[in-house]
Amino acid sequence: MMSFRSGDIVVVDYPHVETALFTRRPALIISDMPIGPDGLVIWVLMITSSVNRGWRGDLVIEDHAGAGLPIPSVIRTEKIATLEAEGAEPIGRIDGALMAEVRERIAAYLGAPRQTGLN
Repeated sequence: MMSFRSGDIVVVDYPHVETALFTRRPALIISDMPIGPDGLVIWVLMITSSVNRGWRGDLVIEDHAGAGLPIPSVIRTEKIATLEAEGAEPIGRIDGALMAEVRERIAAYLGAPRQTGLN
């Protein structure tokens, strides 16, 4: 089983909110392995094209090519999913500063106090 860590970008079957369908797309790992029995679960945020209609919590991936993405993209911090790790294909990674912004957004949604020193 492949081991992932927060900040990794993977391609996964991401669920649609409005239907029972899945779309193969990039996603940002926000969990560190292992999660669940035998580390079979990952927590991810959707990554989508920056040309799509923006959402309030979107974060731009400034160096999309360096992160392994073929087109300008944003992290949709308001769309979190719990998925099986099997079938996730690693393609890249975001830098620590952007990951810190992601963590701050998630903490704000959860009503958690701001913390410093997070990866």
